[in-house]
Amino acid sequence: MASTIFAPGVPQVLREFHSDNSALSSFMVSVYVIGFAIGPLVLSPTSEIYGRLPITHASNVVFLIASILCTVAVNMPMLIVFRLVMGFSGCVPVTLGEGLIADLMPVEKRGTSLTIWTIGPLLGPVIGPYRGPVVGGYMAFGAGWRWTLWLEAILGVVSTIACIFLLRETYGPTLLQRKAKRLQKETGHEMKTKFDKNETPAQVIVNPISRPTKMLIRSPIVMVLSLYISVVYSYMYLLFTTFTRVFEHLYGFNSGEAGLAYLGLGVGFCIGQMTVGPFADWYAKRQRTINGSMKPEDRLPPLLVGTSLVPIGLFWYGWSANALTHWIVPIIGTGFVGIGILYVFLPIQMYLIDAYTIYTASAIAANTVVRSIFGATIPLAGNALYDRLGLG
Repeated sequence: MASTIFAPGVPQVLREFHSDNSALSSFMVSVYVIGFAIGPLVLSPTSEIYGRLPITHASNVVFLIASILCTVAVNMPMLIVFRLVMGFSGCVPVTLGEGLIADLMPVEKRGTSLTIWTIGPLLGPVIGPYRGPVVGGYMAFGAGWRWTLWLEAILGVVSTIACIFLLRETYGPTLLQRKAKRLQKETGHEMKTKFDKNETPAQVIVNPISRPTKMLIRSPIVMVLSLYISVVYSYMYLLFTTFTRVFEHLYGFNSGEAGLAYLGLGVGFCIGQMTVGPFADWYAKRQRTINGSMKPEDRLPPLLVGTSLVPIGLFWYGWSANALTHWIVPIIGTGFVGIGILYVFLPIQMYLIDAYTIYTASAIAANTVVRSIFGATIPLAGNALYDRLGLG
């Protein structure tokens, strides 16, 4: 939600800071996603050194501080820099969330668990983008753009406090290493775990941090899936750049009503959420019954649904808006896009969780980096693209 709640208030920011740069208006939203692209390269593999918990707490504090500094920004560079920091630290719930599921849940329950995980308004990687503009649209219209950022800061406080009291360490190697150190201190005997390696201090830091990059280069399946999900992810952000153009300029909505236009996408996300996880788990169990075992590849068949629905929804939205049909028609089209995105996003995440187990955080980081780069850069060309080609 933090990546998009700010979007409806961007025109107010441009007026306050005396700018009419359309590319800058897109960049102020997508700079958060650039931080999302950088953060996983450092924070996700670091969680495989120190554990999930300390990285989560540290990132929550940094996110909270950056949110507050954004709300009091006195110029556009200050706002953009701390939006970048927010994205850098805000990537942790998304990139470590799948790691927590891999740590805690058996294989046959991971699909449903991942679906439940995406429901959370702050933790969900894809459901947040439609809630953000709806809330942000009315806040920007009624209270000004700074209050959209104050809401992020307030939610950051709640999230930080909840994590401090509710979360515990889940990463198996970290827990075993802590136990070994405790037993070594109590008994005086040297204790080692199966995860201990004869590495220099530099290797302990460098190897995990370089792991996501190595996965992208050396694992074709990680690269291919990352590229595909990145294209779909960028479609979602391209849609975001058109909503103001379509529903305010063509249909005469105010900023609050334009935020409600995102509900079509949101309904699609909800339908996808309710169906893809149970379907994926059912299919995986069926394959286990037939073949005697379950492979990570058994998570991928739901992709066939997503690869069909995303282009159908995009054509529906673009052609109906271009023809100025009733406003509900393009919104229905975005619903099909929402369903399709979930049927692409979640099966790929499930596959990476099942395939890379204790290195799930690094695999998800590799995926998130490519996805975020696409999501941050492609929408920058959105307005020029639609000016040249039109919505249809």
